[in-house]
Amino acid sequence: MTKLIEIQNLGIAYAGHTGWTDVVEGVCFDIARGETFGLVGESGCGKSTVAYRLLGYGAANSRVQTGQVLFEGTDLLTLDARSLAKLRGNRIALVPQNPTTALSPGMRVGQQIREMILTHRALPDGRSMEHRIIELFALVGLPDVSRRYPHELSGGQQQRVTIAMAVACNPDLLVLDEPTTGLDVTTQRQIIQLLSDLRSRIGMAMLYVTHDLALLAQIADRIGVMYAGKLVEVAPCEQLLTHPAHPYSRGLIASIPSVQHGHNGARGLRGMLRRDQMAEGCKFEPRCDFATPACRSTPQHLIRVADAQSVACMHWSDVAAAQPPTPAPVIALGKKKQAQTLLSVDNLSLSYAQSGWFTEWLGKKAVPIARDIDLKLHSGEIVALVGESGSGKSTIARAISGRLAPVSGSISVDGQVLAPTLAGRSVQQLKQIQYIFQNPDASLNPRRNIQAILQRPLQHFGMELKPDTLETVLESVGLHAGYLNRYPEQLSGGERQRVAIARALLVNPKLLICDEILSALDVSVQTRIVELLLALKEQHRVAMLFISHDLAVVRQLADKVAVLYRGELMQMVDTDALFTSPLHPYTEMLLHAAPGLCKDDYVPQPPAMPGSQSLAGKGCPLAGRCPRQLGALCAESSPPSQKTQSGFIRCHIPVAELSPQTEESQKRTGSGANLSPVELRLPPEKSLQQRDQTRLN
Repeated sequence: MTKLIEIQNLGIAYAGHTGWTDVVEGVCFDIARGETFGLVGESGCGKSTVAYRLLGYGAANSRVQTGQVLFEGTDLLTLDARSLAKLRGNRIALVPQNPTTALSPGMRVGQQIREMILTHRALPDGRSMEHRIIELFALVGLPDVSRRYPHELSGGQQQRVTIAMAVACNPDLLVLDEPTTGLDVTTQRQIIQLLSDLRSRIGMAMLYVTHDLALLAQIADRIGVMYAGKLVEVAPCEQLLTHPAHPYSRGLIASIPSVQHGHNGARGLRGMLRRDQMAEGCKFEPRCDFATPACRSTPQHLIRVADAQSVACMHWSDVAAAQPPTPAPVIALGKKKQAQTLLSVDNLSLSYAQSGWFTEWLGKKAVPIARDIDLKLHSGEIVALVGESGSGKSTIARAISGRLAPVSGSISVDGQVLAPTLAGRSVQQLKQIQYIFQNPDASLNPRRNIQAILQRPLQHFGMELKPDTLETVLESVGLHAGYLNRYPEQLSGGERQRVAIARALLVNPKLLICDEILSALDVSVQTRIVELLLALKEQHRVAMLFISHDLAVVRQLADKVAVLYRGELMQMVDTDALFTSPLHPYTEMLLHAAPGLCKDDYVPQPPAMPGSQSLAGKGCPLAGRCPRQLGALCAESSPPSQKTQSGFIRCHIPVAELSPQTEESQKRTGSGANLSPVELRLPPEKSLQQRDQTRLN
């Protein structure tokens, strides 16, 4: 295939207190037209630094030491600003990791896409601008949200807007920097299918930067593995995932949890990346199980070991021939004690633009977000809240933390009813509940260094700062004392998230609200954080409301799972029971959408459009989308709550008939019962348009 872009011996350095530090060294790879190249590695390894150089971007305190970035034979590193501006967005487009900072908060999202198209004069012949914008929204599974501002969309919806903007000009190369970290599994699947279709239709090449190897397995042709600024292995996707030849690749794969078994029990990576402790030879030597004395002094370079597979390791043959990693011993926790209820959420209903003179003056009605939410957490219990983007997970968390006043219902901690908002809560109540936000860019003060950021909650709550307290909490999240003098902008996205987690742990809370806290972290750090959270649960009886779209991590961590759809709890069940017998049709959809390490595990599905029923309607919110719908009954009647062995389920179909499907249930549900959970029945186009107009007005 013809090479579209080629990176040759790329070396990049950053300026620091002690001079220039090499962060990328001798990186070489190429991407052909229509090819998807995945770039993986732990947080801080240089993935994003390399990716942004493909668009000619670089931090003010960085410089290119060596190498070239050739796009159709032209070195992008030598182009002036005007020439680069013609390429960016038109020939080479970017989907950034954080849509919150990528979208202008003062512009409607439709206007931002319009600006991209007009800048590059990329409006197809015979189409109006409005039609093209609506077409792009539909391409990424959104209704017409042109008149919405970014803050009026969920994080997943914002990310889909950035993807629509990136593909607006049909670019030759799409650079994706962790584009699906904030998306639920069904939306992830939709986006991956969208990108695959674009690649086949217009021959678009992609550089896909991510820490999610399971996601790459569904779309990548080849994968490059980076460690400490160097490529240590490049191989075809299937070859790398089944027969890794570098110890680091092997450790990454062993760290990946699965939906089927939670964590595979294999030993992953030990230690953490410490650039100040790396050897002169192989940079991975301090953490390598195959290292010998020669590795410490002998630099390693990529050498071809098989067709299209290269590795930078002198012991690659031993690694390739080694047996799979030995499962770690299972720790017996003993019989659980009867725990008291810590958090009680009773009949909670939430909405935005609530009633009042200002709302009436604007002529707007309250938009219901969640209703009739009943939730209990016991001390030392982890309850996962799962559901698609926009289902209301973060809104419920905001109400519990006091950042959104409920329309109705109550929230209690330790038997005491909490005030609706933060202003009415005592200092002790504020200390008991700590919130870890999904986006560390918005939750860390950019003007304070990490030491000041961590000291702030201790000062606020009048707690003593003991010696080594900050160093200890940083080490618990995979960082070290050297980070204390750095500022957030000097950290990668994953490192910033670890600082946010450390800050919440410092005040010893009783309840942690974890809002997608692992989405920006690579699998090796995820494992460390999961172990830390489990230790807090067992040793200090910390309860957690764990919001996540990563079902594999949920199985590994949670005691119970609450499944939320369009603001209503559809199911509450013990974790093991949910994964072995999901029962609810919507839960089945989520499980079938979760990616695996085998490409065969990925089954394309229609776009995950919301159901036709509004939240305030009478019917089941899943009506119009459910593969087992009982006709008018589901569309017109609210589903009853049915008890199960370890929780409840809200569905018209009796529990006995839900899983496995019996002949009687197939007769009862008609032809829809023969559909697989991913063959979604979409409502008529007219009802979709009516529903979307109702939601957006």
